[in-house]
Amino acid sequence: MSFRSYMDIALDEARAAAARGEVPVGAVVVSPEGKIIAKDGNRTRALSDPTAHAEVLVIRAACAALGSERLSGCDLYVTLEPCPMCAAAISNARIARLYYGASDPKSGGVGQGPRVFSHPQCHHAPEVYDGIGEDASARLLRDFFAGKRRG
Repeated sequence: MSFRSYMDIALDEARAAAARGEVPVGAVVVSPEGKIIAKDGNRTRALSDPTAHAEVLVIRAACAALGSERLSGCDLYVTLEPCPMCAAAISNARIARLYYGASDPKSGGVGQGPRVFSHPQCHHAPEVYDGIGEDASARLLRDFFAGKRRG
């Protein structure tokens, strides 16, 4: 079986988030069979909700679609390294594999900062693959914040 990345779809969701004025982060949950269960981008401003990160939104939507609080066997693609809050949600949802694009030295919780999955209190740690679509993800974020500084 060959690997198929869904990062292009996560990047589309990140671009849509940027167009809404949100920080451009997109995420996709994929079933073990390769079916997209949920996709979205950040909506913290639109929903006036600091927890409305792309990862949390797609985990909620995928759980609702499957009628379960667990996403065992599912993959999560996200354009930016998840923050500690999102890493905890990924662990609690029992995501099998996490693929992320750009690392986040300031707010990351997986490869940076608290490294949530390596704590003994972490009940489930997904397989983690970083750098998938890293250049495109980082460029999208850089361009977004450069525009905010100019504007």
